Amino acid sequence: MDFIIQLLVNAAVILGMTYILPTVTIKNYGTAVLVALVIGILNATLGWFLRFPLNIVTFGLLSFLIHLVVTALMIKLADKLFSDFYIKGFAPAVIIALVMSLAGWIL
Repeated sequence: MDFIIQLLVNAAVILGMTYILPTVTIKNYGTAVLVALVIGILNATLGWFLRFPLNIVTFGLLSFLIHLVVTALMIKLADKLFSDFYIKGFAPAVIIALVMSLAGWIL
């Protein structure tokens, strides 16, 4: 149940950021749910393989920053996978990753 709530909140964050950031566009909430699901899957698989060695090298001192950047990379990768989801630049992806992280922390 927590996974579904987190998925729906992340989709709401992605959709909400389209209204705040002019460089982010998405078709509708259904697309936002699919994008949030793909970002979660990418973060759990590919993201883990990127974060793990970086956390070992930095002894976990930069864990939050590494997680934020890797999540932003997964958001940009999801941007390439969906034609109805577009982010211009890397900074909006970092902002979305930060807001998603804050929303997850609040939940």
